[in-house]
Amino acid sequence: MVSTARTLAPGASLPTRQAWLAAHAASYDAPAREALGVAFDLAKKAYGERRTPQGERLFLHALAVAGVIADSQLDHQAVAAALLAHVLDGELLAPETLAAKLGEDVLRLVQGVGRMDQVHRGVSSLETRRGEPVNQAESLRKMLLAMAEDIRVVLIILAEQVQLLRELVKSEHPARVQVAREAQEIFAPLANRLGIWQLKWELEDLALRILEPEVYKRMARLLDERRLDREQYIACVIEILRGELAKAGIQAEVTGRPKHIYSIWRKMKLKHLDFEQVYDVRAVRVLVNDVKDCYTVLGIVHGLWQPIPGEFDDYIAHPKANDYRSLHTAVIGPEGKALEVQIRTHEMHRHAEFGVAAHWRYKEGVKASQGFDEKIAWLRQLLAWRDEVAASGGDAGEWVQQFKTELFRDRVYVLTPQGKVIDLPQGATPLDFAYAVHTDLGHRCRGAKVDGHIVPLNYKLRNAQWVEILTAKQGGPSRDWLSGDYLVTSRARAKVRQWFHAQQHDAHLAQGRELLDKELIRLGVSGLNQEKLAQAFGQPRLEDFLVALGRGEYRQLQLEQAIRNLAPAPAREVMPAPPRRGPSRAARSDVLIEGVGSLPVAYGKCCRPVPPDPIVAYLTRARGAVVHRQDCPNVQGLAGERSARLLAASWAAGADSLHAVDLLVRGDDRPGLLRDLLAALAAEKMNPLAVNAVTGGGLTDLRLTIEVRDLEQLERLLAALTAVRGVRLARRTAQGVPT
Repeated sequence: MVSTARTLAPGASLPTRQAWLAAHAASYDAPAREALGVAFDLAKKAYGERRTPQGERLFLHALAVAGVIADSQLDHQAVAAALLAHVLDGELLAPETLAAKLGEDVLRLVQGVGRMDQVHRGVSSLETRRGEPVNQAESLRKMLLAMAEDIRVVLIILAEQVQLLRELVKSEHPARVQVAREAQEIFAPLANRLGIWQLKWELEDLALRILEPEVYKRMARLLDERRLDREQYIACVIEILRGELAKAGIQAEVTGRPKHIYSIWRKMKLKHLDFEQVYDVRAVRVLVNDVKDCYTVLGIVHGLWQPIPGEFDDYIAHPKANDYRSLHTAVIGPEGKALEVQIRTHEMHRHAEFGVAAHWRYKEGVKASQGFDEKIAWLRQLLAWRDEVAASGGDAGEWVQQFKTELFRDRVYVLTPQGKVIDLPQGATPLDFAYAVHTDLGHRCRGAKVDGHIVPLNYKLRNAQWVEILTAKQGGPSRDWLSGDYLVTSRARAKVRQWFHAQQHDAHLAQGRELLDKELIRLGVSGLNQEKLAQAFGQPRLEDFLVALGRGEYRQLQLEQAIRNLAPAPAREVMPAPPRRGPSRAARSDVLIEGVGSLPVAYGKCCRPVPPDPIVAYLTRARGAVVHRQDCPNVQGLAGERSARLLAASWAAGADSLHAVDLLVRGDDRPGLLRDLLAALAAEKMNPLAVNAVTGGGLTDLRLTIEVRDLEQLERLLAALTAVRGVRLARRTAQGVPT
């Protein structure tokens, strides 16, 4: 297992300021050591006797975390931030005080750690309450990285997890299993991606010790049983190698390589090997000054001992995705035992041990504006990671492809109320979020809450925000969403367009069905094979035929003739009627409704609007929009939530659909009055949809429902009806009342 030297054991006594600085700050200059002393004093006073949820004293915990950061060769600001990572929790220390004592850089680091820790704790608590893990470790790792404006924040979080596992490994705290699982699934892979091997190895070993205690004990026992022999064997190998390298004039450092229990166990498991078949149980590492010496040493090693076929890797010529470089070879060493040898330069070793962390320490003194090299190195590693995600398949592949084409566009990572991480491009809105979660959620979206507060649908989301979508039970998207800045992602825009296409298809299908049913009733035809009717029009499917009929692709005379040809019995003769649409529904193009797209549109039967009546639209929960006259009593009396559903509407230019209206005709009770009125209607090329007559007191009231295109045509008809002998009144009515 990786050495934990210079760290505080759980339950250790408090070190003095001087002792702690001597142990962890010896390599820093005088101003840095002074700043770390100030951080030590601030942390000691702020934490006092407070303890972690696991029962450890918080100040001791912070000292140990800061020790890990110091050993990782980060700058003194990162060490100070690790010491003070929890002082802003519960306002133990004011941010202004922290900035005044140690500078804005340390304050930003502490705040960054706090934000990441808050999100991590929120997701973890949701998993615990739900009783099942969220299978999204990769997404959470991405979000943690995206939140970190400074890579040092991620490294402090990793150090926190290492120290937390050290404290839990010998306790029976109920959170130990969950913390160990998160270390395996989230934090160890994150350390691996960053190339911070020391933290990765310890996270994996400690997690294995908690999650698989029997496996860990067995592996440790196998290593311990041979420890003395192995140490003597490694000492012999080191002596031989040093002698041969000295003869070749190569300056080198040769050491025995630490044993990593988790990696040995995992290799045995994946490759189905016995313990004796794992070659890196006995291993040495050779550090040299330059690359050419690496290959010279490789030749010397292969000259001394026989290489094992298939066990050589050149990570110098072909570095790993995280820029790890080294030569790995396995040979049959002295006494015929397998031996692994790693060969690398000192610079490669620093990167292998500390990854990107090493860059920060060795760039000390460089101004922030000159830190472009660090940014490029960081982006290169992030790109390599995202390429790995692409190789895993699924949605990640499409996401990585977009990332490659828009290299420097950032991502945002937000959370659902259930704690699931959603990955979106920068500038994404709650609508983009809704469609990313589920298409139906996007269609029914009517509002959003971000971190518990209502926000507009075009609000720009930021990292680690909690987003809740407010929905209607039914309904669909608005065409306004396709304009402006409501939608950023191409997927969401495509889903909205698909919805409107489907609505047009459904509307035409319903109109076609209505037209066919009316024609069959008019002709008195029943039992018609409608599939054959569709085929007669060259349509292989009935649905396609009905959609085409609803779109107006076939004339009424064509439909009538086809029905007569296929009718199973002679149809009764009726006078052909002019084609018309249903009395309560219009083509979408007849009415323009402000703020909505292609919704089903119906006319209110209470007021029967006709162009150019001033109109208003009422948005129903299930039937789309219902168009009323503005003076309709049913809409004028609306209040509260229902009045908010009223939308401005107007007639479209060139609207020529037929619209049903109710008429009242009052005349003398004389023979032939109804005949003369129907003749006047026929002269205007109109047929009544309904006729009802009531006679009394020498008068006859006829209530008619007819269809007109506009008020001009209606006025001509009323004038013609008034001219009929004996007619005293001819007016348009609403709900049977003259208007």
